[in-house]
Amino acid sequence: MRKSKKALALMLGATMSLSMFAGCGEAGGGDATTAAATEAKTEAATEAEKTEAETEAATEAATEAETEAATEAATSGGKKVGIAMPTKSLERWNRDGSYLEEQFKSKGYEVKLTFSDNKIDQQVKDIEGLIADDVDLLVIAAIDGESLTQVLAEAKEENIPVISYDRLIMNTDAVSYYVSFDNYTVGKLQGEFVRDQLDLDNQAGPFNIEFTAGDPADNNAGFFFNGAYDVLKPYIDEGKLNVPSGQTAFDQVATKSWDTATAMNRFQNILGSNYSDGTQLDVALCSNDSTALGVTQAIETDYAGTNSVIITGQDGDEANLKNLVDGKQTMTVYKAVANEAVATLDIGVALLNGETPDESLISSAGWSFECAYDTSSYDNGTGIIPSYLLVPTVVTKDNIQKELVDTGYYTMDAEGYPHPTN
Repeated sequence: MRKSKKALALMLGATMSLSMFAGCGEAGGGDATTAAATEAKTEAATEAEKTEAETEAATEAATEAETEAATEAATSGGKKVGIAMPTKSLERWNRDGSYLEEQFKSKGYEVKLTFSDNKIDQQVKDIEGLIADDVDLLVIAAIDGESLTQVLAEAKEENIPVISYDRLIMNTDAVSYYVSFDNYTVGKLQGEFVRDQLDLDNQAGPFNIEFTAGDPADNNAGFFFNGAYDVLKPYIDEGKLNVPSGQTAFDQVATKSWDTATAMNRFQNILGSNYSDGTQLDVALCSNDSTALGVTQAIETDYAGTNSVIITGQDGDEANLKNLVDGKQTMTVYKAVANEAVATLDIGVALLNGETPDESLISSAGWSFECAYDTSSYDNGTGIIPSYLLVPTVVTKDNIQKELVDTGYYTMDAEGYPHPTN
């Protein structure tokens, strides 16, 4: 409105100027004054048209924004989504929480996001609080997959659908769907990477390997370990791979809470007991990046050998990617959690709309990433949980640019180190 008034004022000003110039022309009879008056009138008209166009554009933009907001509000129906993440102490859960919150908010949903500091009791309280807040959907990445049976029974009583996010929640029929990466494949990729790096199908060996697995309370940890071990066991049985510590069972190699310091201390003991005499370590197979960070630190301080040890990981944590660039870690299995959040959003929206998602959602959603619908693999103790499984990616120093930077998940600084964009 103010711009329109300004345009009107300019037109009036031009008209007054013309009258003044006309008076002068009659007194002096000059063509110059007439030309000046014409020019002033043209400029004023142009300014008025420009201002009117700007006003119209601004009005259209505001209307479009209001329409979009109204559409999102109508889509969400004023519903609330509760998201329960395990902890902020691991980089990846910060990314997951942020992506999930962003996705649901973009569709107009109110979002309640909690982090439970890796404390089981706290997560139970957090979920109780979300239920009390009358959320319409729960998205939960469990600290302990065995510990949520009672609180989720409360959610079921309130008819709140539950998406088990990334980690399968056990022993409850309250879980509607499971969204994750193919966790067995994560470990399988690590095992295959070691097999190919050592050329085990053609080399006699023996090569020495040690395993470091994840948190026993995390249902995924067993899948990661078994995926890797199943690939490498034939070579262990054949004698091409040797485990000097003798620790090959999951319970022996597990790391409580995926803790970096715990992994470091255990590996220092392994090195001191089995490699202090100069025995060469060829591979440290670590299930994720936080444990790989601890194992790498132990190798840097306590390993007597001079060879470059193959070290695996998972998640693409910033510190580990720096280690990849510096040649300290060899690979990580990257799971694009932004895509996991997108899949969770579409499944969640369907549930909130009273629908029953199935395999057809994958094609109708038009996802740009690969995902499989699985109705046979994941039994949580009460039955098979329908699962949407995304495909992870092996990242090394050689393909960081292609897999992480070119895809927009990370940026590269001037020194050649990648940093998460979210």
